[in-house]
Amino acid sequence: MREDLRFLPAGDQAVVVELGDTIDPQTNRRVHGLMDAIEREEVPGVFDLVPTYRSILVYYDPMLTSLPELQARVSELYRDLEDHAVATPRTVEIPTLYGGEYGPDLEFVAEHAGLTPQEVIDIHSGTDYLVYMMGFSPGFPYLGGLSERLATPRLDTPRLEIPAGSVGIAESQTGVYPVASPGGWRLVGRSPVRMFDAEAEPPSRLAAGDYVRFVPIASETEYLKLQESAVKGIHAGDAAQ
Repeated sequence: MREDLRFLPAGDQAVVVELGDTIDPQTNRRVHGLMDAIEREEVPGVFDLVPTYRSILVYYDPMLTSLPELQARVSELYRDLEDHAVATPRTVEIPTLYGGEYGPDLEFVAEHAGLTPQEVIDIHSGTDYLVYMMGFSPGFPYLGGLSERLATPRLDTPRLEIPAGSVGIAESQTGVYPVASPGGWRLVGRSPVRMFDAEAEPPSRLAAGDYVRFVPIASETEYLKLQESAVKGIHAGDAAQ
């Protein structure tokens, strides 16, 4: 039986709506279903929604609605959630060159798991990962579904800068660094595609609720060709503007 919602005030213009106590695809699917319903119904006073693993942060204008009114309307939408068709999630393919300078921790992950590097690649690229939420840095996806065999501890000392597009593993999660930033995840590969562009609309290649499929790149030559194509695409977009 579905659990009741929990409403936790977050200041005078926001409320956290909790849909459960566990992190799992079913709860996360309800998160996105409820968010879609709130957007579709244009609930009065609501001006922003931030989905997480198991909750939604709802920003509202207290001059247009009260917290009790908002809670009542959101609860009503939640009860009728099955009546709102949720769009089929996208599956976004991310070409990835594993190992070498592009994935300097691949050997460590393999040794830690008792596998060969190729087995790590096969397992990592053999799953479609759910984007539970976005965070940490602009466009960074927190992906669920990593095989327990690949779970690997973070670095003892984070790197000061990780190249954009780097694919990493930390504990039971995997993800992609959309921009160059510090980080402590174990890097197993890198993608040549641009994951975040502040000038684009939308700026992020991925969104919460999407699925991600990592597609191995055969060689550095192929990687560089894809990277060149991505850069040309950006420049073409600039020219069109």
